[in-house]
Amino acid sequence: MKHIFLLSILFLILGQTHAYAKSFTYHQIDKIPKSVEKDYYIWRFLIQKNTTRQEAKKIIYQANSINKKLRIAYKKKTGLATPSLPRPKGTLPPHIWKNRAKANKYFRKGLKFLQANKMQTATQYFDAARRHYVKRHEKDKTLFWLYMSTKNSLYLKHLERSHSPNMYTLLAADTSNSPYPKTITQRFKYYDKKNFKDNNPITWATIKHKMNSLSNSQISNLADNYTYQESIGIYTYLKAKASDYKKSYFPMPYRDIMKDLPLRRQALIYAIARQESRFVPASVSRSFALGMMQFMPFLIKDIAKKKGYKMDLDKMFNPYVAIEFADYHLDYLNKYLYHPLFVAYAYNGGIGFTKRHILNNKHFRHGKYEPYMSMETMKNVEAREYGKKVLANYIIYLNKLGMPSRISSFIGDLATPSKTDKFRR
Repeated sequence: MKHIFLLSILFLILGQTHAYAKSFTYHQIDKIPKSVEKDYYIWRFLIQKNTTRQEAKKIIYQANSINKKLRIAYKKKTGLATPSLPRPKGTLPPHIWKNRAKANKYFRKGLKFLQANKMQTATQYFDAARRHYVKRHEKDKTLFWLYMSTKNSLYLKHLERSHSPNMYTLLAADTSNSPYPKTITQRFKYYDKKNFKDNNPITWATIKHKMNSLSNSQISNLADNYTYQESIGIYTYLKAKASDYKKSYFPMPYRDIMKDLPLRRQALIYAIARQESRFVPASVSRSFALGMMQFMPFLIKDIAKKKGYKMDLDKMFNPYVAIEFADYHLDYLNKYLYHPLFVAYAYNGGIGFTKRHILNNKHFRHGKYEPYMSMETMKNVEAREYGKKVLANYIIYLNKLGMPSRISSFIGDLATPSKTDKFRR
């Protein structure tokens, strides 16, 4: 009975896919489980004209966490600052963040000493960072720079044993002329006979909530409920989680629409979607980027206006709409940026930010440690890490799509403006 009731609430919230400017009641929002997805609908509720001040003051306490959009909407509706809320569940404890901050500090110092040609000291700091990092791709980063500062092939061998297909392991494979790390691409032939739809944010919130209470083997079993074309994103998300991310899934969904695009565009959309959402169409970020391709609301509205669409933001949870908008947006970015790394920077941090970064004549020019030093010293941390991950994804997807590619050739192009962008001449 509870499941049926929840489904009725979801139907009222999500409505018809062609609905424009949907509105919500306090009762509808109240029934959504606490999650980042609920936070998004609280924001939608706060910016409605017919939401009362009293309703806003009550609903804000149901938020999982408060972001900038919620603060602004709440202030505009009530004239008050948002209240302090308990730490959201799933937030990493302070000691883990402190340990990572220490590792980042060691790594930055290593780069500075390397720039000053103090190789031995740089090596010591890179090794200290390696010992403090926990995530595999961060350890791989330090191993790569230990190799760069010592030219000791032992570090390449360590990278070759990594299970993580990232920029550093791909570069190590190119240097030693070895295969890239193993990745998994599964294809499901069947559609869900129960008519399950994975483009519902509240359904996705419920699945994540359940996942967080399960062991890895139970999560793997849960994933087996979603072996359908519509839910391949959920399946691979859960399977990766169940393996503690030691298995790398690179699904290739929505072939019915993707196959009509040029191969390089297919690879880029897949590369971005994997990084943005792991192909879960109902994804909502803490900043309320929406859907498989994680478009911010302002950009959704801008593209919809240019395309002559009148649509509610929730339509972005339709993966076919997300792909259509991504293809349109990438057409715009490709007018100025030709290299997948620079396109990734712009997709994440904006084209203005990207233009400023690459026009700095210290960046992406010829040099002993270039272009790697320019990639590691970018001040926008999110865009910096995002770009490296999307680039690695892109190379892997090119190969899966039948275009044999190695990352080193793309890295080599970064100092040649005619191959990368329109801004540098």
